[in-house]
Amino acid sequence: MFSPGSAPFEWQVGWRYTRAGRAGRRNGFISFISFVSVVGIALGVAALIIVLSVMNGFQKEVRDRMLAAIAHIEVHSADGAALPDWPALAAQATAEPGVRAAAPFVAVQSLLARGELMRGAVVRGVLPEQEARITELAAGLARDGTLAQLQPGAWRIMLGGELARALGVRVGDPVTLIAPGGQVTPAGVTPRLKQFTVAGIFSVGHYEYDSALALIHLDDAARLYRTDGATGLQLRLDDVQQARRIGAALAERLGPGVLVRDWTRTNAAWYDAVQIEKRMMGIILTLIVAVAAFNLVSTLVMTVTDKRADIAILRTLGASPRSVMGIFVVQGATAGVIGTLSGVLLGLLVAFNVGSIVGAIERLLGVAFLPGSIYVITRMPSQPLASDIVPIALISLALAFLATLYPSWRASRINPAEALRYE
Repeated sequence: MFSPGSAPFEWQVGWRYTRAGRAGRRNGFISFISFVSVVGIALGVAALIIVLSVMNGFQKEVRDRMLAAIAHIEVHSADGAALPDWPALAAQATAEPGVRAAAPFVAVQSLLARGELMRGAVVRGVLPEQEARITELAAGLARDGTLAQLQPGAWRIMLGGELARALGVRVGDPVTLIAPGGQVTPAGVTPRLKQFTVAGIFSVGHYEYDSALALIHLDDAARLYRTDGATGLQLRLDDVQQARRIGAALAERLGPGVLVRDWTRTNAAWYDAVQIEKRMMGIILTLIVAVAAFNLVSTLVMTVTDKRADIAILRTLGASPRSVMGIFVVQGATAGVIGTLSGVLLGLLVAFNVGSIVGAIERLLGVAFLPGSIYVITRMPSQPLASDIVPIALISLALAFLATLYPSWRASRINPAEALRYE
């Protein structure tokens, strides 16, 4: 355990200055300014941890809902044609460490029509028994037996909840699928139409997929779109955060004949926006910590002015300018450490309980910050990450240390004779 008596005298005097200074009016004011600086650092660090944790929570909620409907990695033929031997390609892909499962698919932008209503959708052809290993959506549909209704030649389709609502259809109703392109007849080019029966309606909690995703059997998709088989592979990983690294490794393993895209690239607009927003919010809140840290400058300047006589006596007793500087660095750094640690503890306390705290505020004020009729998420999410908290603490400590340098240097330049002349 640290014992001030066994430390160098710079540490002992600096620690004494940190604890002392409450007896007189002037010293009491200096102590108050020092306390405000510590509280400012603590609140700035806590605010940064809480905001980034909530942003992480929202990002995780949206990402999990998104990845419930799509694969972690998609592998396509480089020329856009059907994969000649998808089982062999799937075996190569699953041999890569971190890849859990693979399944073939066909995905084509199409139109769905019911009467006069018409909506665009991504129609995905899948193999039900293999698709259930790729996405949470398919796994849930497989558990309740709905996915098994997609049989080759049965011409059944499953629709997202918002898409079904827009078309006004329910389970058992017919819908017409209009494929892109057309077929040439003596009367001209006519669109390829096929009537499907709605076998099920699903919801993943992500509007983009609930409003524009439809599932059919892979064989039906290959016949309708004339692809001669699967046009791609969907891969599920053990860790979604490793998608970019594994995607790069797969691109090397599978060669130039295929195109590998992970979920961060297929959803690049959302992913990049979240990363930029988080980075900018971190910079803005770090400035708050910087302002609080540099309040230490005024505190130490006032302390140096108040302790001029003490500094002069130390110098006459043989203390070097470096030792005098060390005393005030210790004083300022101590305030920075106390403020940073207090902020980390406060931030983690709030971040881990933000859902309960927001819920209590909602009940107290009678309002809903995340109404279920507008937002899918009704509870404030939070996910504190060490990758955020450690840099925040280190930056706060570094700013506090930098704030001590100039006042400490000024203290080391005090002339003992001048300081003692009027004492």
